[in-house]
Amino acid sequence: MDTGRDNTFGHFFKEMRLKTGLSLRRFCMEHNLDPGNISRIERGIASPPQSRDKLAEYASYLGIDKDSDDWYDFFDYAAAATGRIPQDVMSDEELVKKLPVVFRTLRGQKLSVEKLHELAESVRTSERSHKNEQRKR
Repeated sequence: MDTGRDNTFGHFFKEMRLKTGLSLRRFCMEHNLDPGNISRIERGIASPPQSRDKLAEYASYLGIDKDSDDWYDFFDYAAAATGRIPQDVMSDEELVKKLPVVFRTLRGQKLSVEKLHELAESVRTSERSHKNEQRKR
């Protein structure tokens, strides 16, 4: 999902809440949440929860479907906001081996053609694995 120029967890959270059609106070009342805490999260003053269960709970309140693009964005923004690599990435041993190449690419360092092909193949393989896992469910 394109969240405009501000790709933070708080901004994304607020966008998703607004899609529910609820004001901050109404959203919090309906889900028994503290409006002060949610406001601080939306403004980027408070960090997102680190608990995967709590994030999943918030995602459900926001109407985010599990395994949708918004679901992954939600968890990725939460991880990025706390300086962590998303858990699903860290649990894939082959993908973890490719992270140094990704980090170099993000820093704008030139990669050899061989490394670019290796990265592209890794992404394709990971994508196929993810789709196979989804089919099994």
